[in-house]
Amino acid sequence: MPHAAWPVDPAAIAPFLLAIVLIELTPGPNMGYLAGLSAVEGRRAGVVTIAGITAGLLVYMLASVAGLTEILRFNRPLYEVLRWAGVAYIFWLAFDAWRGEKPTDFQGEDGRAWIHFRRGLVANLLNPKAALFYVTLLPGFIQTGHASPTVQALILGGAHIAVSIAVHGAIVLSSDGLARRLILEGSSPRTRRLFAVALVATAIWIAVETGR
Repeated sequence: MPHAAWPVDPAAIAPFLLAIVLIELTPGPNMGYLAGLSAVEGRRAGVVTIAGITAGLLVYMLASVAGLTEILRFNRPLYEVLRWAGVAYIFWLAFDAWRGEKPTDFQGEDGRAWIHFRRGLVANLLNPKAALFYVTLLPGFIQTGHASPTVQALILGGAHIAVSIAVHGAIVLSSDGLARRLILEGSSPRTRRLFAVALVATAIWIAVETGR
């Protein structure tokens, strides 16, 4: 089959997949947050948070197709606002985890699920690295002679989201076993505080790594 008949350059598929797998396997804020949350609150909380993170990636992918994320590349003040808002948000999550307050009765399971979804969404939207992925890496794999740049961006972005879900799902599933052990040992309050400390470290990591 001629390469021109492919919507995406087939020679670019393998290196792109390798790049995004390595990126997703690199320890980062989403990975640390999911592992800690699933260990403390279980698999359901982790899965709902993955949905929020995925929604954030979808927003950035669509913004990239529309050319909006390109603004971050050249607008340093806007980038800095987004970067420090993300750091502040992770610090707030750490404070909330340290308090360890249980949801009130009227909140219910659906209300709690919405909280986890919203936190995953906001945390990813406030992560400039997620936006810059679609500005710096993805365009390099879009080639002429194939489908339109919009279609190629949607296909490659969809592949990134699929890999992200797989990696994050593996983290949640592996951390859920730890959750059961922690509950049996009755160490949930201590674990929440360890989670809070880990989030503080994550916030510092974001502040350092996203500076450019």
